[in-house]
Amino acid sequence: MTKPVLPPDPNHPITIEPLGRRVTVMVAGQTIAESDKALVLREASYAPAIYIPRQDARMDLLERSDQSSYCPYKGDASYFSIPAGGRRSVDAVWTYEAPYEAVGEIKDHLAFYPDRVDAIS
Repeated sequence: MTKPVLPPDPNHPITIEPLGRRVTVMVAGQTIAESDKALVLREASYAPAIYIPRQDARMDLLERSDQSSYCPYKGDASYFSIPAGGRRSVDAVWTYEAPYEAVGEIKDHLAFYPDRVDAIS
């Protein structure tokens, strides 16, 4: 079965731009990620998502999970959990390792669910 691939359009716009400030992600008193190079992705009516370069994340504090999902605009998403956060931080992080060309800027970036971490500031 072929997965649908849809380009952003006026009915489903997607924009990506620099966040323009330092961002820090905390879980259980630990800095999980901290970056001056984060991006903000705005997609249709969804809440904006902050994408942090992997190089600015403590990948040693993340654990790849078996969870995956598919977005026809961005591609296949993989997930990571943050063991320090316990059950609340299961599948707290998502990433598009091979995003579609229209959103290629988010390659090698991570996004965090705000309700699965202690703070994104």
